[in-house]
Amino acid sequence: MIRLPLFLFLGVLAGAAPIDREALVRRHNPVVRSVDYDSPLTVGNGGFAFTADITGLQTFAYDYHRHGVPTETQARWAWVSDENSENFQLADANKDFTLPDGRVMGFPTRSSTPAGDWLRKNPRAFPVGQLQLVWDKPDGSAFTPADIEEPEQTLDLWTGVLTSRFRLGNEPVVVTTACDPATDAVAVRIESGLVARGKLRVRLAFPRGHDIHTKNTPALDWSGPETHTSRLAGKTLIERRVGGSVYYVDCSQPPEADGPHAFLFSGIAADTLGLAVRFSRDQTATVPGGLFRAAAAHWPEFWLTTAAVDFSGSTNPLAEKFEKRIVLSRYLTAVQCVGDVPPQESGLTCNTWYGKHHTEMIWWHTAQFALWGHDAALAKNLEWFITQLPAARELAASRGLKGARWAKMTGPVMRESPGGNPLIIWNQPHPIYLAELLYRNSPTSETLAHYRDLVFETADCLATMAHWNEAKQRYDLGPPLWIAQEIYDQATSQNPSFELAYWRWTLGLAQQWRERLGLPRVENWDHVIAHLAPIPEKDGKYVALGSHPDTWDNIDSRHDHPTMLAPIGLLPPQSPYTARPTMERTLDAVLAHWDWAAKIWGWDYPMIAMTAARLGRPETAVEILLRDGPNNVYLPNGHAPVRSDEKVDPNAPSGARRREIAVYLPANGSFLAAAALMIAGWDGCTEEFPGIPKDGTWKVRAEGVKRLP
Repeated sequence: MIRLPLFLFLGVLAGAAPIDREALVRRHNPVVRSVDYDSPLTVGNGGFAFTADITGLQTFAYDYHRHGVPTETQARWAWVSDENSENFQLADANKDFTLPDGRVMGFPTRSSTPAGDWLRKNPRAFPVGQLQLVWDKPDGSAFTPADIEEPEQTLDLWTGVLTSRFRLGNEPVVVTTACDPATDAVAVRIESGLVARGKLRVRLAFPRGHDIHTKNTPALDWSGPETHTSRLAGKTLIERRVGGSVYYVDCSQPPEADGPHAFLFSGIAADTLGLAVRFSRDQTATVPGGLFRAAAAHWPEFWLTTAAVDFSGSTNPLAEKFEKRIVLSRYLTAVQCVGDVPPQESGLTCNTWYGKHHTEMIWWHTAQFALWGHDAALAKNLEWFITQLPAARELAASRGLKGARWAKMTGPVMRESPGGNPLIIWNQPHPIYLAELLYRNSPTSETLAHYRDLVFETADCLATMAHWNEAKQRYDLGPPLWIAQEIYDQATSQNPSFELAYWRWTLGLAQQWRERLGLPRVENWDHVIAHLAPIPEKDGKYVALGSHPDTWDNIDSRHDHPTMLAPIGLLPPQSPYTARPTMERTLDAVLAHWDWAAKIWGWDYPMIAMTAARLGRPETAVEILLRDGPNNVYLPNGHAPVRSDEKVDPNAPSGARRREIAVYLPANGSFLAAAALMIAGWDGCTEEFPGIPKDGTWKVRAEGVKRLP
């Protein structure tokens, strides 16, 4: 039985008709009526996902990767490492930097050395398999996308079931696809007269992994068949060994070998071919039954027990776009961002940065879960941080710091990846902010006890990362550091505006946690809060960096992330540390003078919208959030790709994909966070829907959306 959340019952008791959740969700079901390489559709459970092409399987994976968005099967537990024959250590990639107190310390920033290259690429995520439709064409030629006739494909967001209808040689085919909510299993059902005649089958194939020479959106690597194994270990069980990793694939029917790394499945009853396969590291894990029923039960419960916003009745032309983007982003983050390891920036669609998690993105990926009533998803992501506290303590100690220091680019175990990454610091306060969001939703002693070590040890590190400047009687951040706007010299950067504000606010939150637990405030934390360097400004506007205050003097300093807006937006105002008039002038300057064409990211638009909303400018918030600008164009399936900031290879084949990152999940997560702020507001806000214009063109109903601090 599905239990409705309390806010629905309260709405009924108050006389307000509850939102028709099913109608809201289903009116945004993605429907594809052509072979659209930009619109593959995904089924998944958060830690495992299967992305399908127009056939409901991954029949034309090469074409989708080359021209648009890849179709892969990924699990967040699937990692592989090459042999470390040279015994590379992180220190082998070190470069020396001078700290403010004159000490010289090595940081692993040299990614182009043999050690740095190996440590960046290992471990890396890998695809666990590929399911393809095999059609024996009458003329014997290859099966190509041009053979798909009259396609109509629908992802039913309400049930999580994908239905693909098309014709092959004038024969109708229906393929139904779903993912099990509880296990890493996918089920397909193929209905066609071609099945009964043995002309339509399913092929399960295993690549070696991804092309290791490509950092972002690599192709599948089908070379070197002798370097990995795929063998039958039982009647329905396939054992996979690749790069020292072992996993198993249990199938609902016996497979027939089709070469060293492929297996075929045929129909066993009339004109229907039903197949389910489960991927697991456990040899005893078997494929469950009733996958379609399980999906059809899980997804209505998800939509009914979390938050919702309904813009129906609005006359503003942006309302439908806003509502659709909310629904699709909620689905995509639920199926791709809740795994054993926090998500990579491309979720479970394809690889970016070798599958590594970037801890500075954890807020953009997962804060929205707590704001939209999906606390368990945020809690699962934070659980990884709790399990990695010993490694974070070790990293902090190696840098002469107290508490827990979080690596920036990391795999399943929290080890730094060489590059500029180890000098990024704005990832450090995130665990405190995220734990606070969960506490706000569940303010219990159990919540405090569960996250206390995570909060306190992160705060200890924040406090000791601030350097006391005796001459100016203040604490400085850096050098060395790489600020969120990744364009400044790491060796000389000091006092970035966003990071300063974030340090001050989260140290204050950590003190509140101590008080809630009946503990005394930490004197050193309070000293840092009281004496932290001021947010840098020039000519009445905030600038990115105190040591290089050239934001508004140099066009080359006005691209990448305009995070000087984040101190009033992502963060609440800290008067008098942050000044509203100064931030208003800064917002105007960003809107008028930022170099959008040079480089901007998908989370920048929501970040700017959050600042506009907190400054009482809802028209600006809506316009910037939904603007069709660089890297803010969403595909029909809800994804937001990121173009390359590298020169296009002039020798690339005609028509080849020009996007460096095929999909970018921080865009979806940050969009949802900004939408929550604009709809539910923030602490102290008394206006209803403060980020929505009051011009008579918007009609808004909201249930269960949580406000931000």
